Amino acid sequence: MTKSTDPSPKKRAPRSSAAGYSSSNLSFPSPTSRAAASLSRTAASSASPRTAASSAALRTAVSSTSSRAAGSSPSPSSSKGRVGGGAAAASSPSPRKRKSSQRRKKKASRLPFWRRIPLWAILTGIAVAVAVYIFVLITFFVDPFSFRWNAIYGEGVNPDGFEVRGIDISRYQDHIDWSVLRNADINGQPIRFAFIKATEGTDLIDSYFNENFYQAKQNDILRGAYHFFSPRTDARQQARFFLRQVHLEAGDLPPVLDVETRGNLNKQQLQTAVKKWLDVVEQHYGVKPIIYTGYAFKMENLNDTIFDAYPYWIAHYYVDELKYKGQWTFWQYTDAGHVNGIGTRKEDVVDCNIFNGTQQELLDLTIREEQLENIEL
Repeated sequence: MTKSTDPSPKKRAPRSSAAGYSSSNLSFPSPTSRAAASLSRTAASSASPRTAASSAALRTAVSSTSSRAAGSSPSPSSSKGRVGGGAAAASSPSPRKRKSSQRRKKKASRLPFWRRIPLWAILTGIAVAVAVYIFVLITFFVDPFSFRWNAIYGEGVNPDGFEVRGIDISRYQDHIDWSVLRNADINGQPIRFAFIKATEGTDLIDSYFNENFYQAKQNDILRGAYHFFSPRTDARQQARFFLRQVHLEAGDLPPVLDVETRGNLNKQQLQTAVKKWLDVVEQHYGVKPIIYTGYAFKMENLNDTIFDAYPYWIAHYYVDELKYKGQWTFWQYTDAGHVNGIGTRKEDVVDCNIFNGTQQELLDLTIREEQLENIEL
């Protein structure tokens, strides 16, 4: 057996357990450093002098390679600078994004005006419009026509507490059967009087006036004649036209001026024109004419003390009680009354009226014989 020539055999250093290492003290060489160390050990183990110079040159090359490798790896500071620069670049929009945003703004500016209104504003406007529409519909269409429909096809309104009733007629009633009308009644009361349309403006005569005016007297119904006032023509000329066409007699009701519109006249001009007509006709017949108009129209246009001395015939439909608090002589309470002798259909209607007094007071209102003595025929 051959014995070893190494008098002191190598002792292997004991390994430390994994628990003996501290992560803060560990240092892991890079691959390039490990390669250089391996080359150094190879050179050191060579025993020939020839290879000494080659080993030195090799170490120099390895060192140069390690230096280049170390120089090529980015430092934390440089890496941090590039990361920061990337974040800064990401924070500013790219040209493509800026162009897209500009295109969206241009597209929004080309939208119609109503597309740019907020939804809540649109809904509020619609709600207001609907409310106004319903109010106008009910106030000006549903209510009046429902009342009129009820008057024509339903029971209608016939105010109680009045004993003297009458009618007013024109060509709209067409042919009237006076033999039937003379015995007709309204709400159980006989027909005591009839106002008949005679003229309008300065050139219109009702086509049924002469017949109706004559038939009323023949059938023992107190009669009266009315003129429909036109604001477009001179009031005095209208009064003279009425006087030429209408010849009232003793026992007839006073003449009537029907005022329902003022046209282009203001309130003062209308009052002046109405007063002119009244003065001319009163001077002719010696009796104050009757003023006919609607409740609202009087309150707005003729509610003046200069008209207080004239008998007032008010039109106020479809109510059980007259709301007007002033003095009134006649009340036209419906334009859809049904009376025997005037048509046979439901649509054949007539205006119905009430006299605010007794039958004797109605007779006292008529024209007397002495009032006609000074009339120039």
